[in-house]
Amino acid sequence: MLVVCHIDLYKSLHSQMELEALRSIYEGDDCFKEISPISFQFRIGDLEDTKAFLMDITWPETYPETGPQISLDTFFNNRISAETKQIILSRLEEQVAVNLGTAMMYTLFEWAKENQEALMEHHKPVVTTVTLTSSSEVKMHVSAAKKKEKKVQLTKAQKKRIISRTDNKGELPRGWNWVDVIKLSKTGGKDDE
Repeated sequence: MLVVCHIDLYKSLHSQMELEALRSIYEGDDCFKEISPISFQFRIGDLEDTKAFLMDITWPETYPETGPQISLDTFFNNRISAETKQIILSRLEEQVAVNLGTAMMYTLFEWAKENQEALMEHHKPVVTTVTLTSSSEVKMHVSAAKKKEKKVQLTKAQKKRIISRTDNKGELPRGWNWVDVIKLSKTGGKDDE
């Protein structure tokens, strides 16, 4: 039991040291984002680059003896095809296997940056489809919505009362429903006779 606790402490110490190293190396770098002490995002490439991708990495409890969980399922990667994502993940898993048992995050990030072109060589941007409707269909939907909405008709007296109570923005003034405490205390208390 003592040996297991010592090993767990050793692992957590190394993970903490790696976390501090990552924070100091990538401080101020907008490509690196620490989501939590065990979860990170790292962008490979510039924001404008069509071949840029975002790695979402989470450390399991047994890291670094087991590899980190790597995901490319982020909104930033929506334009990358599933085949390209699979190629990237398999190549990253190869690098994880080589570095098992060591602090590998920096090595993994730098390897991905250096090999971005090779990882994205089969990249074909995914085109999202947008459905366009004719203007007559839109007008029919708008007119149907207008028919459903009926406003309550107010009388002139009701409108005047609303206008007299509100300011130029249509809002009631501050304190419109406050109670005058002094007036209330003069009329509401019992006499002590």
